[in-house]
Amino acid sequence: MSESSIQLEKIDNYRWRIPKSYKPGMRVPGLIYADEKLLESIYQDKALEQVANVAFLPGIVKASIAMPDIHWGYGMPIGGVAATDIEEDGVVGAGLVGYDINCGVRLLKTNLQHEDIKDKLENLIYRLFSDVPAGVGSHGDIRVGAKEEKEILIKGARWAVEKGFGTEDDLECTEENGEMPGADPQAVSERAFQRGKAQSGTLGSGNHFLEVQIIDQLYDRQACDTLGLNLGQVMVMIHSGSRGFGYQICEDYSRKMVESLAKYKINVPDRQLACAPVNSSEAKAYLGAMRCAANYAWANRQCLMHLTRQAFEKVFGLSWQKLGMFLIYDVAHNIAKIETHRVNGQDKKLCVHRKGATRAFGPGHPDIPERYRKIGQPVIIPGDMGRNSYLLVGTEKAMQETFGSTCHGAGRLKSRTAALKAINSDMLLKELRSKGIIVKASGRNTLAEEAPMAYKDVNDVVDVVANAGIGKRVCRMRPLGVVKG
Repeated sequence: MSESSIQLEKIDNYRWRIPKSYKPGMRVPGLIYADEKLLESIYQDKALEQVANVAFLPGIVKASIAMPDIHWGYGMPIGGVAATDIEEDGVVGAGLVGYDINCGVRLLKTNLQHEDIKDKLENLIYRLFSDVPAGVGSHGDIRVGAKEEKEILIKGARWAVEKGFGTEDDLECTEENGEMPGADPQAVSERAFQRGKAQSGTLGSGNHFLEVQIIDQLYDRQACDTLGLNLGQVMVMIHSGSRGFGYQICEDYSRKMVESLAKYKINVPDRQLACAPVNSSEAKAYLGAMRCAANYAWANRQCLMHLTRQAFEKVFGLSWQKLGMFLIYDVAHNIAKIETHRVNGQDKKLCVHRKGATRAFGPGHPDIPERYRKIGQPVIIPGDMGRNSYLLVGTEKAMQETFGSTCHGAGRLKSRTAALKAINSDMLLKELRSKGIIVKASGRNTLAEEAPMAYKDVNDVVDVVANAGIGKRVCRMRPLGVVKG
């Protein structure tokens, strides 16, 4: 992608503005969270142009928002947040959510310390690689019939728990309790059903992973005490989404919504921002299908966690309960939600699109599990397989400025094609091994595509989030072993 030519207005060291005057037709300004260092990489593609284009959306309020991990995506940049006022012709768009609907992350704690695991780490990573299906088109051992497929789309993670793949506690610690209401299997195409078959409990490819980590830095003692976290503690992070099922739903509705532009006289500068009024039949069908994909993804991560717990049981000879493998939280990254937020002193019902962005509700919010209400919603920010990942909590400032949203990861620096050209997989494996990181991947290309140098430094991204006040650091983890698709 060619370099952006937008001249940003500096608000402070961590906030930058694209003025409404940049393009005739922008309804709100663009708001970018970044520092000088990250801006250098942000300027390398057309993501800022996409931020300006999103500002054309009917009903958009406050600003077209970009997080510090922003990079170019389909229509709306990855790392983007946009909220539209439903009562003011606000819209929803498939490209504003993205292809991997409810791509998200869950974080488990254990009662193991580094000393307990170091001699068994290699065996553990090989066991996880063996027992958790990963890669493009991978098929899981958790098989379901046609009737159960539709149950998964409605019940989400609850379906998995009812089948014995987890507990009620897991549901409480999952965004939306892992079961988003309003899912409509009738709005899902046969092609999407076909692509989703046999993929429950599979990790997928690309940036999806299963990672064994160790806490190497504590920031907030109160939050750590609430969550039961300590220095040197072994953690497990799972990153996956709705696989081919969600991809097909996005593809289906991206095409359909192009027709909505003329029908509803919507003017956007990029057809990839095709959308429809939230109250229209087209939008209702998309939201019904999107919620099916979101529930599919929550069921998938629940099944992945079940397989992970079983692998630990085999290696350590103890039940997962005795190993203390309890879920901290599960958050979605690519999703549209109907939420109430305060805009210009009034409570407004909004359609909040988070594409490569994490919900980060502040302390006291009723949608947070009661056990976390004093500290705020847990926010999980994965890095890359050679650097750190973070656990944060949401803040009141995020509620005021970003509709309770923050970043979702490090953000790509190189395209997958560029990474493949620049990185030698064998050398990368040796380098990671020298750092004490064991990696197993189903494809050699994945290693190069997902190399640390293909990503921004997550430490820089989280610094911006913390200094801007839209997320509060709890602890930092570093990888010990990684399973990639």
